[in-house]
Amino acid sequence: MSIENPIIQPAFSDTRKVAYAVVLIAIGVALAPYTSFPIGIAKVNPTQHFINVLGAVLLGPLWAMIIAGVVGIIRNAMGVGTLLAFPGGMIGALLAGLLFKYGKKTVWAALGEIIGTGIIAPVVSAAFVAPVLMGKAIPWLALMPPFMLSAIAGAVLGILAINMLAKAGLIDI
Repeated sequence: MSIENPIIQPAFSDTRKVAYAVVLIAIGVALAPYTSFPIGIAKVNPTQHFINVLGAVLLGPLWAMIIAGVVGIIRNAMGVGTLLAFPGGMIGALLAGLLFKYGKKTVWAALGEIIGTGIIAPVVSAAFVAPVLMGKAIPWLALMPPFMLSAIAGAVLGILAINMLAKAGLIDI
């Protein structure tokens, strides 16, 4: 059913985006206890990067970043995350959304997630989050391998999920 009134249509669209965001947050939170595991000081969570790629493709950069932030808050409250979840999730989600928005291919979203989480987030984490918010000195090279592995695994799963959803006719990319 299509709504013709242009004033009502954006609200309908926003409602759908909120619903998608809530579902992605729920998936991220529900799977976090089972998919988070420590590697060094970081608790990596490939599910977050899977969610980031889905959010980036389905909803765009801002929504993907908000979803990552909310999942990070809840993971920390549950004790299955650290403060490193914020740059690790949010930077990758934002970059995944931006690259998909301008590249229009799911591989760009995955690449954005990998670069954002695997390269940029360790630098932000080591330079700001760890020393200022956690009171620890962590070399960025110690964070890069676990962040990169987690991002690659999640990004691959995200692309597979998007392709399956598209093939089933549930999303149009």
